[in-house]
Amino acid sequence: MMGWGLICVDGHQTKFIEMDVLHVPVRLDAYQRLELIYFTVQQIILKFKPDDFAIEAPFFGKNVQSMLKLGRAQGVAIAAAMQSGIPVTEYAPRKIKQSITGNGNAGKEQVWKMLQQILEIRMKLDRFDASDALAVALCHHYQFNSQVNTGKKINGWREFIAKNPGRIV
Repeated sequence: MMGWGLICVDGHQTKFIEMDVLHVPVRLDAYQRLELIYFTVQQIILKFKPDDFAIEAPFFGKNVQSMLKLGRAQGVAIAAAMQSGIPVTEYAPRKIKQSITGNGNAGKEQVWKMLQQILEIRMKLDRFDASDALAVALCHHYQFNSQVNTGKKINGWREFIAKNPGRIV
């Protein structure tokens, strides 16, 4: 499965656009699966015309074969974005969780609850693949498009709140 999520940032307002999961059929061989991922990412790019592409960096697991498959899948998704001229940024899972919840060890349920609050999402999830992708998008926004990262020092919470009204939930 490959989750994907999109947000729109307009000034200080961040809006949820869409999220979904690509179910990659196991009946396809490995190369057909990669091709499906590549073309799906291309279609999403053509439909929504995003400015940026953010992806979760591979995490280190014990199963080498799973890591290899994940790396290949991420690689073709990244290639589709790069071929479309979209800049790509990777984030570690802990960085994503830290950005959304304030806790790098947060569970998927906690991340989803925060996303629901921040982006005012009123839907249920069956799996967390799509919400994980949405968390990557919001993390990317916080890292590069937020006034928090202007390089200017902020003196306390009062000043932070005054300079970042869109970050208040």
